[in-house]
Amino acid sequence: MAYKITDDCVSCGTCAEECPVEAIKEGDGKFEIDDNICTGCGTCASVCPTEAIVE
Repeated sequence: MAYKITDDCVSCGTCAEECPVEAIKEGDGKFEIDDNICTGCGTCASVCPTEAIVE
C-alpha cells in the first residue's frame, strides 16, 4: 500500500532523499508520493520530521 503525504508537510525534502525507488517528487506546496511507484517500505514515514506521511 502506498503512503500519502498530508498537509503537515513542510517541503523539507528529507523523504524524497531517502526513498529507495524515487517515488517522491516536489508537488504544489508539498511533496507527493507516486502510488504507482511506491513499494510501501515506510522509509519516508520513518524519516519525516513532521510525521506528515501516513499509510
